[in-house]
Amino acid sequence: MMVPALSAHGARIPRIGFGTSQLGDCGEIVAAALTLGYRHLDTAWKYGTEKGVGEGIRLSGVPRQDIFLTTKVSHEYLRAADFARSVDESLKRLQVDYVDALLVHWPSTENIPLAETMGALARAKREGRTRHIGVANFNIALLDEAMRLCPEPLVTLQAEYHPYLDQSRVLAYCRSKGLIFMAYCPLARGRMFNDPVLGGIARSRGRTIAQVALRWLIQQEGIAPIPRSSNPAHMAESLTVFDFSLSDDEMKTIHALNRPDGRIANPAGRAPPWD
Repeated sequence: MMVPALSAHGARIPRIGFGTSQLGDCGEIVAAALTLGYRHLDTAWKYGTEKGVGEGIRLSGVPRQDIFLTTKVSHEYLRAADFARSVDESLKRLQVDYVDALLVHWPSTENIPLAETMGALARAKREGRTRHIGVANFNIALLDEAMRLCPEPLVTLQAEYHPYLDQSRVLAYCRSKGLIFMAYCPLARGRMFNDPVLGGIARSRGRTIAQVALRWLIQQEGIAPIPRSSNPAHMAESLTVFDFSLSDDEMKTIHALNRPDGRIANPAGRAPPWD
């Protein structure tokens, strides 16, 4: 199937991607995802899956130019020289000449000047190592500063988003700047699979809770969720979300599920003050 795409500052990002964190040696899983129709693959140095993603691309036989490939530079490598070396190592592990989106994975924890990191990120784009650039896990203030300091346009913010987490302020900011919001943990790492509200909507629609949650995300403007699974049936299920719509009432009902303790990815000492 053809997955629709979102556009931002020259980038075309598939509306749904395939996440690889915690999937380890994932070559065959990634090949299966590509065979099913996924065309956005999300990896990172920190995940330890770049090698597997590269293998999966080759195993699948899907042409490299048909795949939107995202990787990330970890917070340990945000000095300019370290950054450039990290990018080269990522490309080597992936066995590709370039990625489609290169992101800063988390803000610096060592007071490395953001201008230095953004300069290194822009340089990677200018040198052809990546086609587009962005950041992950930045709050609005950091994102605003990153955009101001970066000599090249950012196209995306990647951050956590699912029905249990209110991201309305961050989303409004991203939309005002024309950024695509890549949503990781879109299924709250399975925490909502027993949710009675989502369960009721899923039953009435003849869908699964995962499909309802993903549909809720893609039905919002400018959001591209990145579900993750190693189960081929679940992988296929997550792609089957473009042939139905949720009503306005259903969308509001799901929005109302957000709660103060909804955030999952919140590493102590690394996470910024969230909006």
